[in-house]
Amino acid sequence: NWVDKYCPAWTQPYLKLSRIDRPIGTWLLLIPCWWGSGLALLSNPSVPSLSDLWIILSCIFGAILMRGAGCTWNDITDQNIDARVSRTQSRPLPSNQISSNIAFLWMLIQMLLSLGILLTYDLVAILLGFLAIIPVVIYPFAKRFTWWPQLFLGVTFNWGVLLAFSAHSGTITLSAILLYMSGIFWTLFYDTIYAYQDTQDDALIGVKSTARLFGDNPRKWLSGFVVASTSLCILAIIMVPRNFFF
Repeated sequence: NWVDKYCPAWTQPYLKLSRIDRPIGTWLLLIPCWWGSGLALLSNPSVPSLSDLWIILSCIFGAILMRGAGCTWNDITDQNIDARVSRTQSRPLPSNQISSNIAFLWMLIQMLLSLGILLTYDLVAILLGFLAIIPVVIYPFAKRFTWWPQLFLGVTFNWGVLLAFSAHSGTITLSAILLYMSGIFWTLFYDTIYAYQDTQDDALIGVKSTARLFGDNPRKWLSGFVVASTSLCILAIIMVPRNFFF
């Protein structure tokens, strides 16, 4: 990957803690933010302002930073588990490339930079930004006490729908909540598929997941997640005040 090829050796553990070398997770965090922005702009018939443009652009930096902070926190809490899973043994903490204390400091730096972006939004969005810390903190522990850690990931990764929507509009509407729920089902779909690569290691360690729960019969569940996600997304658009399409 590009981090190994082009970045100085001393930066690589930090960049890999933040998963900069694996950008798909950043996209999965950013896209719901843009969904929220799009829904908010659709809800407001006025011409988009420079403030709207800033929110759309700042979501990029916010997604990179908060995804990095979340992944760092996940690696801090999971380093003993990661050392026992073949796919994650080479991560910076289980491979002793960096200490837990330094990793924690790196997480705080990313969160402080994210806070700087958050404070440019309105009060409702700022409050939602602080509330987002709760699911971020809980998520790494979910696989220890529930078969549905992918649900907790959905709650966490799609929070940007609500935050970006409120940053534009100063409030939360029913349509924004429906779109948020659509994103949760979308995450249940893709992260269940992703979890299947670790089912054997997870079973040996005792880590729970929807992949282990569904076993060899995931199709009806995955189909249900897709139908629910699509239906809620369409309903969210229908419920937009002053809707342009219906």
